[in-house]
Amino acid sequence: MNLKHLYYFWKAAKHGGVVRAGEAIHITPQTMSAQIKLLEESLGTPLFSRQGRSLVLTDAGRLALEYADEMFALGAELEQVIRHYPQGRPTEFRVGVSDAVPKSLAYLLLRPAVKLPEAVRIVCREWRLDRLLAELALHRLDLVISDTAIPPSVDVRAYSHRLGDSALSFLAHPELARQSIGEFPQCLGQLPLLVPGDDSSAGRKLKEWLDRQRLRPNIVGEFDDSALMTAFGREGIGVFPIPSVLEKEHLDSGELIVLGRAPDLRIEYFALSIERKVRHPCVLAITESARFGLIQETD
Repeated sequence: MNLKHLYYFWKAAKHGGVVRAGEAIHITPQTMSAQIKLLEESLGTPLFSRQGRSLVLTDAGRLALEYADEMFALGAELEQVIRHYPQGRPTEFRVGVSDAVPKSLAYLLLRPAVKLPEAVRIVCREWRLDRLLAELALHRLDLVISDTAIPPSVDVRAYSHRLGDSALSFLAHPELARQSIGEFPQCLGQLPLLVPGDDSSAGRKLKEWLDRQRLRPNIVGEFDDSALMTAFGREGIGVFPIPSVLEKEHLDSGELIVLGRAPDLRIEYFALSIERKVRHPCVLAITESARFGLIQETD
């Protein structure tokens, strides 16, 4: 495909026709039309159709425009980066964090990247996993941190690098904990429970674990945001689970106690990348650290 032909198509689509586009880039309408015709022939489908005196995009044309927008935006970005590239510029690391991953745990997982000897500028985005994977596929992100590997249903060519796992601990306000009778985990059947949302691996695995324990707790809240779930838990609204690796952080204030731990209920964490063989220095630092026990749990 000739990129010059694609450029003329892109300009015509943006300006609403070959006349205005030709005026904008100082090309005759006849030349633009001929170049666009060559592009359509190379692709084997029309990109414009005529309605009266106007040109409108076909379905294929709208799809081609989406790709052209991305391609020429990246080209402009490349030009700016190279033109203004200074010596000693920090390495930019664009990372997405699934909203199911607790923020403090995300920091533990990302910490090796910001501890590199060279300067790093980290750009973090927090969204649902499906949106993050779409950004990853468009190379707008270098890495995604998630509590699940790439789902089979997602049509994105990406790779899952396992970083580690953690058991879950169940925390409660002391006054709420005193209302329970019996040992853990049976006491969960007597107390209100806050749980992660079903979109998270922790939420799905927790409900499966409760079924295996033959427990039918009173679930009073379901949260996509772990920080919000913790805020409710601190107020005594319900018992809530956290990764055991974060126990000390939650207990330091003295507002919460550990009701119990479930060592057989483990949540895995992954770095998702487009590359099978990791090259970005920040991604490499994160995945290499995982080999040496990146997640250390409380004893």
